Amino acid sequence: MADRLFLSPPHMGGHERLYVEEVFDSNYIAPLGAFVDRFEQAVRDFTGASAVTALSSGTAALHLALRLAGVGKKDRVAVGTFTFIASVSPILYQGAEPVFIDCDESWQMDVGYLEEALKKERPKAVIVPHLYGQVADIKRIASLCEQYEAVLIEDAAESLGATFHGRHSGTFGAFGVYSFNGNKIITTGGGGMLAAQEREVIARAKKLATQAREPAPWYEHEEWGYNYRLSNVLAAIGVGQMEVLSQRIEKKRQIYTWYRKYMSDVPGVCWMPEIEGSRGTRWLTTCTVEGMDPVAVMRALEKRNIETRPLWKPMHTQPLFAGSKVYGGQKSETLFANGLCLPCGTAMEEADVAGVVDYWKKALT
Repeated sequence: MADRLFLSPPHMGGHERLYVEEVFDSNYIAPLGAFVDRFEQAVRDFTGASAVTALSSGTAALHLALRLAGVGKKDRVAVGTFTFIASVSPILYQGAEPVFIDCDESWQMDVGYLEEALKKERPKAVIVPHLYGQVADIKRIASLCEQYEAVLIEDAAESLGATFHGRHSGTFGAFGVYSFNGNKIITTGGGGMLAAQEREVIARAKKLATQAREPAPWYEHEEWGYNYRLSNVLAAIGVGQMEVLSQRIEKKRQIYTWYRKYMSDVPGVCWMPEIEGSRGTRWLTTCTVEGMDPVAVMRALEKRNIETRPLWKPMHTQPLFAGSKVYGGQKSETLFANGLCLPCGTAMEEADVAGVVDYWKKALT
């Protein structure tokens, strides 16, 4: 284990280089191209999404979703507080105000707090982050959003391939967002995907993502847009990665079971639960620890060149969002104080997991 053991590094499947060479041979390396179409089709086929468009990042996809949902200045958007900032920053892009919702025992958005916020705040939209490869209680959340006429946006950046009663995350709401950042379960190095229920909505998203150019021989603009489309080169990597996504999911889940096996005799370790009826990807193997200092564990493993990280620091505790409204908050704060993300790259073998746990145990003695 002399080489650094990263948390969740990229893992190529074999055909990515071949596809990128095809792009270079065609000299069609700019945004759009045949591999962008193939990548979009692969994601549609895998997830069952009605319509999708490939974009430069998951953050860009969330931003487009909010704009298409009609979110504007001073509108409120309910969003989980236990998440990465990319779930929230697009709200600021639109001049809107985040209303933070705590998580529950599943580590996902607390439905009770969400309902309370929907009643009191009347948010225009709800962003639900599906965390660490798991799925929130999305059917109940979707029902509440319909009841209170809030647009449901699923932040499935961390949960591509996860399902709830057989249906893929990112396909329940008006919009779904996927990410292909470098540490995700599959990657294009950087990139994202926006899914929607209606093809007409995705057609408008594509227009906005290409500088809102009108169909004219010259550059004609009646509204402003963005430079958000994905390049043909990165899409070629994505096509290769989609071919191995099912294998990556099974390997992530296997790594999680190895950790449970080797940590079974360590008291105070609790693993992220899986909601009944769901099947997560275990994108990251995550746990909380009691009776030990998680920072001390992280430092001990870092000395062995093993990367670990804390769980997400709640957004309502970030200086940027001081004074923002939050419903609950204690659960996410506790998770942050006691949680760890463990290395779980899909190239790892059982011996690597055993080694991580062995070093952890030695650090406790």
